[in-house]
Amino acid sequence: MRDGDGQDLRDYLIATAARLIDERGSAGLGVRDIAREAKVADGVLYNYFEDKEDLLAHALLAHVATVMEGMPQMPPAGSGTVAENLRQFIDIGIGALARVVPAFAGLLAQPKVLKRFHAMVGGDAAFAGDAAASGDAAASGDAAGGQAAPGGEAGADRPGGLPGILTAYLRAEQQLGRIHEEADVDAAVTLVVGAIHGQILPRVLFSPPGSSIMPPPDLAGRLAETVVGGIAPGSPHR
Repeated sequence: MRDGDGQDLRDYLIATAARLIDERGSAGLGVRDIAREAKVADGVLYNYFEDKEDLLAHALLAHVATVMEGMPQMPPAGSGTVAENLRQFIDIGIGALARVVPAFAGLLAQPKVLKRFHAMVGGDAAFAGDAAASGDAAASGDAAGGQAAPGGEAGADRPGGLPGILTAYLRAEQQLGRIHEEADVDAAVTLVVGAIHGQILPRVLFSPPGSSIMPPPDLAGRLAETVVGGIAPGSPHR
């Protein structure tokens, strides 16, 4: 692969760096590590990237895309129960963030990389609620991106990011009458995706090295049942 044209080598270097981020984390990952793994001289990387930050930002984007593409699909609207499908989404989201968030956390000491990544995915607009729901973002720290992700078939019409995926699913269930027509889907999405973040972020940022960052295994089911059933007296639980 390294004997191919320049674009092939550039893509190979990005893929190598992305794999290292997934396997060993992004903290302390440098040009020498990537060059050694790719079996090229250190200076070769600068023929294809402006600097180390440029390469790491592209590798981070590739890592997010890989995670999204490998995520299982949740069942389509109308199948199973809403609570069970929501449970699967929560488990899928937790699994994705457990791989993505550590990569971002490891780069907190390198703000230039995060700034490059932020610009690559469209800046502030990529992280706004409307953009996330419509799939405009290319990728983000919550695995939000216009990449393959749970729910529906891969393709241009597939919603991007966890908020967009869940929004599309719940609106489809609403159209089928399995969710109340007056239910606030956007608020439900914020609650669920926020809960997923809340389970992973503190564990990544504040737990001792080597600690498990996965929440209790029964959390997804409990959260799904609570969202679907509600907490007010007389709320239906189904």
